[in-house]
Amino acid sequence: MSYFAHYPADIVAQVERLLDENKAASVLLNKYPDVHNIRTDRALYDYVMQLKKNFMKQSGTISKVRYDDRVSAERNALGEHRFVSRVQGSKLKASNEIRIASVFKKAPIEFLRAICVHELAHLKEKGHDKAFYRLCLYMEPDYHQLEFEIRLFLAHQDKWGPLYL
Repeated sequence: MSYFAHYPADIVAQVERLLDENKAASVLLNKYPDVHNIRTDRALYDYVMQLKKNFMKQSGTISKVRYDDRVSAERNALGEHRFVSRVQGSKLKASNEIRIASVFKKAPIEFLRAICVHELAHLKEKGHDKAFYRLCLYMEPDYHQLEFEIRLFLAHQDKWGPLYL
C-alpha cells in the first residue's frame, strides 16, 4: 500500500478492500477498457511533442522521449525528466530528456497522458509545489483523479499481475 501512503486511512481501507477482493480490476476495466497503441519510442516522442505543442510552446526543447525499463515505482518514479549537460568541444550543450516507465506501454491512454503531463510540467516547475500541480491541471483537468487511478492500477499489478495483456 505504499502507493497510498499519504492518503487518509478511510481511502486506504477502501483500496485494500478492493484489492483483497480483486475488484480493482473490474473498476479500472469498466472505466478504461482499452489500452493505447503508442508502443514505440518514436510514437511516444511524437505524442509528447504534440502535448508540448498544445500546452507549452514556450518551454525548453526536448531531445529524447522514450520508454525505460529502469524507471519503476520501486524507485519512486513513473517517469523521469532529466536535464543533461554535455561538453562538446568548447561549448556546453544542454538537453531535456523524458523517460516513461515501460509499464505504461500497455495502459489506458489517460494514464500515459497523466504521466507525460507530469514530466512536461517539470520543464517549467522543478519541484512538486502548487505551481507545478496548477500546470498539470491546466494540461489535464482530471490529473488528480488519474493519479489516484494510476496508483490503483499499479497496486493491482503488484498484487494480481498485469491488468492489460
